[in-house]
Amino acid sequence: MVLGVGGSNFEAELARMTSRAGQAVPITVAEYQARIARAQTLMRAQGIDALYLDTSTNLRYFTGIELRLTERLHGAIIPAQGDITYLSPVFEEPKTRELMRFGTDVQCWEEDEDPTALVIETLRGKGIEAGTVAVDPATPFFTVDGLRKAGNRYSFASASSVTAACRQVKSPAEVALMQIAMDITMEVQRATARCMRAGMSTTEVQGFIDAAHRKLGGVPASRAVQFGEATAYPHGVPYAQTLADGDMVLVDIGCFVEGYRSDITRTYVFGEPTPRQREIWDLELRAQWAGFHAARLGAPCEAVDAGARGEIVAAGFGPGYKVPGLPHRTGHGIGMDVHEESFMVKGNKTPIAAGMCFSVEPMICIYGEFGVRLEDIVTMTEAGPRWFTAPCHSVDDPFAVGA
Repeated sequence: MVLGVGGSNFEAELARMTSRAGQAVPITVAEYQARIARAQTLMRAQGIDALYLDTSTNLRYFTGIELRLTERLHGAIIPAQGDITYLSPVFEEPKTRELMRFGTDVQCWEEDEDPTALVIETLRGKGIEAGTVAVDPATPFFTVDGLRKAGNRYSFASASSVTAACRQVKSPAEVALMQIAMDITMEVQRATARCMRAGMSTTEVQGFIDAAHRKLGGVPASRAVQFGEATAYPHGVPYAQTLADGDMVLVDIGCFVEGYRSDITRTYVFGEPTPRQREIWDLELRAQWAGFHAARLGAPCEAVDAGARGEIVAAGFGPGYKVPGLPHRTGHGIGMDVHEESFMVKGNKTPIAAGMCFSVEPMICIYGEFGVRLEDIVTMTEAGPRWFTAPCHSVDDPFAVGA
C-alpha cells in the first residue's frame, strides 16, 4: 500500500462522510447520582467530610455541568452525607439553574464578596463545623489559598483519592461513548492517509482533520501531524513541515463525543519504507502488543510499561528513558480528559481493574532520523484487555486489521 497514490482528496472524503452523532446516548441523571453516591462512600471511608468541586472536568463528571474556568468561583460542594449544593456568582444563577440536571440548592456570592467565605458558610450550613475538606485537584491556587484563610477550622487535602478512584473505572455508558469517539477518529485516520500527497503541509492536513471530525459528529480535540525528522519528537515541533517521498508520517488525533475522548496515533511511511524504517516500525508494533499482553486484571499499571519497554530495550535501545528509545511512559488513562488516572508508568502499583481505559503507546524516538508511535486505547473487561480500535497490521498496510 503506497499511501496517497490512487487515493482521494479532502473534498471527496468529506463528501462521503456521515455523522454518527445520533448513536451517542448521553449520561443519565441516574448515573450522575450514582457517581455522587460512590464518591460519598469513598469520602466516609477516608474520613473526608466534604468534597469541593471547582470549574473542572470533575464538576462535569459528577453533575453534568460544563463551564469555562475563569477568575470567578463557580462549583459545587458534595457532603459525605446529604445533598449537593451548587455555588455561583449571583448574576450567573439563572444560567447555573438552567444547567443543573438534579438538586435544588444554589448558594450565590456578589461581585464585592469573597466567594471562598461562601464555601465555608455553606459547609457550616450543612452542619460541618470542622473537619477535612477534599479539594478538587484542578482548583486554582488562589481559591485554595482563600479557602485556607477563610476556613481555619478545616483541613484541606487533595480530592484525587476520591475523584480519580471514581473516574478511572468507566461504566458501560462511558465505554459506549468512547467507542463512538474512537470509531470516528479511526475513520478520520484512514481518510487522512488516503489524502496524503507530496508537497502537502502539516497545517493543511490538520485543517482536514478538524473538518472531518465535525462532519462525523465529533468535537475536534488533538490534531498533531508530523512529517520526516519531526516525527522523532513526541509532542512535535513548532513549525509546519511539507511532505516528501520517503517521509515518516505521524498523525496523533482525537475528538469528543458527549464529553468523552478518543486518542489514536498512526505512523506510516509515505512511499516505500527503507530497511531502517521497516525495522523500527516492526519493533514498535511488537512493543505495543507486549504492552497489551502485559495488561492483566490485578497486575500493577507499571506492568504495561515494563512489557512494552522491555521489548524496545531488548532490541538495543535505551535503556530506561534514554534516546534512541522510549523517553516517556507507555500509556495514560483516558475518558473525559485525554490524560487522566491511571498512568502506565514505572512505579505505579495501582492494580489494573475492569472498567479502566488506557492507551498503549510506546514510542521509539531517534533524534535526527524519525520516530514511530502507534497508539490505541484498551478497555479492561472481566475477560482481559480489549482494543477499542484494531491496531496496525504492517508498515506496508498499516490500516489492515492487526493480528
